[in-house]
Amino acid sequence: MTKLEKLRPCLEGARVLVTDPVDGLLLEALKAAGLEVDYRPGITRGELLVAIPGYDALVVRSRTKVDRVVIERAERLKVIARAGVGLDNIDVHAAHEHGIRVVNAPGAATQSVAELTIALLIAAARRLHESIELARKGIWKKVMGVELYGKTLAVIGFGRIGRRVTEIAKAIGMDIIAYDVVDISNYAEKLGVSVAHSLHDALAEADAVTLHVPLTPDTYHLMSWDEFRVMKRGAILVNTSRGAVVDSEALLWALEEGIVGAAALDVLEHEPPETEAERKLAAHPRVILTTHIGASTIEAQRRVAVETARKLIEALADARGC
Repeated sequence: MTKLEKLRPCLEGARVLVTDPVDGLLLEALKAAGLEVDYRPGITRGELLVAIPGYDALVVRSRTKVDRVVIERAERLKVIARAGVGLDNIDVHAAHEHGIRVVNAPGAATQSVAELTIALLIAAARRLHESIELARKGIWKKVMGVELYGKTLAVIGFGRIGRRVTEIAKAIGMDIIAYDVVDISNYAEKLGVSVAHSLHDALAEADAVTLHVPLTPDTYHLMSWDEFRVMKRGAILVNTSRGAVVDSEALLWALEEGIVGAAALDVLEHEPPETEAERKLAAHPRVILTTHIGASTIEAQRRVAVETARKLIEALADARGC
């Protein structure tokens, strides 16, 4: 008998609400464990507040905000599962206060996000968006870019994604300087990269900067006025982490001053853009903006589905004393 078969009798009757689009593998795995699954992608906040008291587990991606109000309405909730990496849309502290476990799938999207990071870096260096736009208009004009070979890339945040980006960037021929708030010396030594003593030290040396940090009170607007002022003129900024890590007004200023030569962003603090600075960034000729697609690959979502389902089932079984 498999572990899942052993857990099924204990889990039968437990109800799971899924409020964002997920891969079908996740739904199938939850149902196979004997769980009753209600799939309601696009549910409104008002509908969520009405429905949540009837569920034992909740599955979300980045759209659904699980704040204290939602958590306090969740009378029988035992597990919140984030089908992805970041937990900034979940009030983890409130969940823990109410004895609710929070699980996610931190490693599942590593390759997809790393590949997008490199794609955005190359696109910014070669000004691909400008050339594509000219071609669409029938204007056959050369756009001059720069090579990445021999350039220095600052990798800010040296977790799974930052390290994978490093491996790919080194294959291109880039020199890497890494920075993190935790000790990364062992990883850096294995990958053959130098470690910066501070964020500003890393920024000052870099021809390009890529951000791979979670959104926390300490990383909110991590890249702001002072940080842009120490960067090399014309440097490239890539952000595939969280939008609020970058101060949009400061970035807009840095672009207009020529400090940042190009910015390639998969994320904004508000999605879609809400503030004047964000709207100006979206329309800026030296900004490449994608619609938060870092983990949006078939392969990543399948890995997310498998990992999320496993962790949710195990956490719910444990909460039920199975």
